[in-house]
Amino acid sequence: MHGEYKVPGGKLVVVDLDVEGGALRNVRVAGDFFLEPDEAILAIDAALEGAPANTDTAGLAARIDAALPASTVMLGLTSEGVAVAVRRALAHASEWSDYDWQLIHEAPQSPALHMALDEVITAEVAAGRRPPTLRVWEWASPAVIIGSFQSLRNEVDPAGAERHGITVVRRISGGGAMFVEPGNTITYSLSVPDSLVSGLSFADSYAYLDDWVLGALGDMGIKAWYQPLNDIATDAGKIAGAAQKRVVGGEGAVLHHVTMSYDIDADKMLEVLRIGKEKLSDKGTKSAKKRVDPLRRQTGLAREAVIERMIDSFRNRHGLTQGKVTDEEMAQAEELVRTKFGTEEWTARVP
Repeated sequence: MHGEYKVPGGKLVVVDLDVEGGALRNVRVAGDFFLEPDEAILAIDAALEGAPANTDTAGLAARIDAALPASTVMLGLTSEGVAVAVRRALAHASEWSDYDWQLIHEAPQSPALHMALDEVITAEVAAGRRPPTLRVWEWASPAVIIGSFQSLRNEVDPAGAERHGITVVRRISGGGAMFVEPGNTITYSLSVPDSLVSGLSFADSYAYLDDWVLGALGDMGIKAWYQPLNDIATDAGKIAGAAQKRVVGGEGAVLHHVTMSYDIDADKMLEVLRIGKEKLSDKGTKSAKKRVDPLRRQTGLAREAVIERMIDSFRNRHGLTQGKVTDEEMAQAEELVRTKFGTEEWTARVP
């Protein structure tokens, strides 16, 4: 069995192993990390040898920690990262390179249609009728997108939304409200087979699926990192928030979508969103305006240039061919707008 895992902010860990009699055998750990002293790698292999195959990530990491020499120094590597690679090997997880990735980047569409397309495209990936897909959104109008479980009245000021012509929609994933204006926002979705995140905890899957965009931002001179559970942050502040939804059916799939602030009208946002003191204190700031530091200021690039560089970065890492929403997918999405995402019943399902 073979498992790979790139430690968030670190290096690639590769594990090869067998399972015999319900235990790990012939364990070999490798990768492009740095590790001192040399014999520490043998200690890691020995710690995992004979471990019950049903040992969870924490248990495997504990075995490694207990076996390492006191002088061990790990760079780009963690005991938990090795344990995750083991769990991915046991789960027969797939890798980015196993797939022919498709890009969808089309004309601006309504907020409700974007919600529907996320559901349809991810269901198509789960069913095996569509390859794993990166979809870059273009917005036809400003919107507030609330999480699946958020209270509409607690998150949105209806008078402010009406005054500024803001459409309110509810997505299928959890998480918090996002304030979106067409020229100020960069949004993308990854619709991936469930096997790509096999062996990862829910939290680890966020970091794993965000890793490519951290690299893309680094290529633009922005030092960014994954901040649990679902933010992408820099020294200057948050620049993006992610959300996920597991889709059942077929082989299963994961929807991972991210909204990034290219620019922001903070005053307008505060007139539309009801951002409570509790949420602000949890983020370690007293002002909602200071929570987000837009990409425009940090890169000095036009929004279109940032998107182009992000797409190029993904293509260079994993390959990417141009695709489109099929007629059948669009018909399904439009029907979902009519029956679900465009209805008051769905939007106010948590009043």
